[in-house]
Amino acid sequence: MARPDRLFRLLQAMRVMPAPITAIRLAGEMEVSLRTLYRDIDSLRAAGARIEGERGYGYRLVEDYALPPQTFDRTEIEAIVLGLAEVRHMGDPTLAAAAASVLAKVAATLPDDREQHLFHAISQVYRPEARYQVGPDIDTIRRACWEERSLTIRYADKSGAATERTIHPLAIVYSDRALTLLAWCSLRVAFRMFHLERISAVELAETNFRPRRAALLRRYLAQLGEEKAAATRAPDAPAPDH
Repeated sequence: MARPDRLFRLLQAMRVMPAPITAIRLAGEMEVSLRTLYRDIDSLRAAGARIEGERGYGYRLVEDYALPPQTFDRTEIEAIVLGLAEVRHMGDPTLAAAAASVLAKVAATLPDDREQHLFHAISQVYRPEARYQVGPDIDTIRRACWEERSLTIRYADKSGAATERTIHPLAIVYSDRALTLLAWCSLRVAFRMFHLERISAVELAETNFRPRRAALLRRYLAQLGEEKAAATRAPDAPAPDH
């Protein structure tokens, strides 16, 4: 691993791990020798990071030179904490880890009094169970969206009939009760919504649709807006079957 990448990872580890962090724990996390770790900490300090502690006692990242100081007020901090807590309770391990990482990065940029507001926020989220049942394929779906890669999926419709389709995944929608994938379906030659719990198999296809995802998503959202407006004008009309 290149040294700049290793130093960035060390900073992130010090943001996330509870302080004080012993050199042995940090070295194990970074998979480096103690000698290398001590040199890396000296390099971060020389670059401007305020790291308290010393060999044998443990370390604490007090101020992170990599991030500018933030001036969030208390209400903004409440919003950050509440939003990230919701993400952590969704049931998606990848997003939960990302939310914890974001919280640690924000904390590293706050003055001491604001940092206390962050970790002792008034607003809290309580969910005895995860909000969504997230399957193992969601990371592959998310990757395909970002990389604009086509997916081959096996999907069961409302009646239980299974089909195999090649789709262009556009966005994952977190609604009140379900996760839905917005996509262009090559089988139907149209935009479609796919409920993630009905997808039984996912495979990255060789084809990609770069750079069309943003444009396709705008078109689909516009179409959904038009369908909603039409349904409002004619409330007795049947809703489109996606």
